[in-house]
Amino acid sequence: MDRMQIAFFGATNSGKSTLVNALAGQEVSLVSDLPGTTTDPVRKAIELPGLGPCILVDTAGYGDPGALGAERERRSRATIDATDIAVLLRSGHPEDDRWVQLLQTAQVPVVEIRSRAEANDQAGLLQRLQAARPDEKPRLLTGGLVGKDDVVVLVMPQDSEAPKGRLILPQVQVLRELLDLSCIPVCCQPEGLQRALDGLSAPPTLTITDSQAFAKVNAILPPDAPLTSFSILLAGAKGDIRTFVESAKAIGTLKPGDRILIAEACTHVPDTEDIGRVKIPNLLRKKVGGDLTVTIAAGNDFPDDLTPYRLIIQCGGCVATERLLRARIRKAILAGVPITNYGIALAALTGILNRVVIPRS
Repeated sequence: MDRMQIAFFGATNSGKSTLVNALAGQEVSLVSDLPGTTTDPVRKAIELPGLGPCILVDTAGYGDPGALGAERERRSRATIDATDIAVLLRSGHPEDDRWVQLLQTAQVPVVEIRSRAEANDQAGLLQRLQAARPDEKPRLLTGGLVGKDDVVVLVMPQDSEAPKGRLILPQVQVLRELLDLSCIPVCCQPEGLQRALDGLSAPPTLTITDSQAFAKVNAILPPDAPLTSFSILLAGAKGDIRTFVESAKAIGTLKPGDRILIAEACTHVPDTEDIGRVKIPNLLRKKVGGDLTVTIAAGNDFPDDLTPYRLIIQCGGCVATERLLRARIRKAILAGVPITNYGIALAALTGILNRVVIPRS
């Protein structure tokens, strides 16, 4: 389940950090009379009554003059796309109204704090946050593709990209969902897929693989066996699967020299087998028969101007909220730039997009 992100905005020294600390019941952010004490967004995971698991985000204040103040403001703006509820502390600053407009344009519910009395009323703030909470419509990752007693094979490569001693988040989420649905999951690596299939009395209802193993898995599975990937399931649950599939057609129109944006929602140290920075760019270069200009945007970084790019490829978004992914899709559509995701792109690049199963949700 995604943690709801509650971000606090306001001019410098408007009391954001004090309010975050009071709500968290601990010193999350440094509080000082000096303007600009908070320089980068500070995040704190917390459980709030009536809201459940949340992340409080204390942003840098706006209205600080100079180049450094402008950079702080840029970083605060970058948090908007991932914000589920905004708390804006009004302090009479001329920029207050502009920031309310920015948040409303991004379709973020805004709770405005207009006085010190309101800032000190934590119970009242919790009630207002609960009232502003967006309606939740939880969707199954498996999108209605499987049900009780269905056998589902999970193909999970344990290469150098895999974290030591644990599974990656999409694998954990899908495995848990299958157990909740009373399915019968069978887990293996690509090298063990044939043995896993041989041990079954009937073909599996569905095979879910890491997208980078599409070619290997497709070569082993019977042609009529349903196949999808963790990334594609995430696209169906959090993104816009139809836009991703339609945008994948742009891969066939790319030419050497075109600019590609690879957007990662998380921040990690890449290695020589990195799917977004190495494997997908290399497959694209092979497809177009020449070099491409590939830009990587990690974490909350996402270009304001998307028009120079011929294609955007978003990661699966396992650590991203649905709001963040849909905001990026909306920006791409407004800019007229095709946007797809890792799983759909890899299916297209391996020539099996027509074969993979798309979740119904």
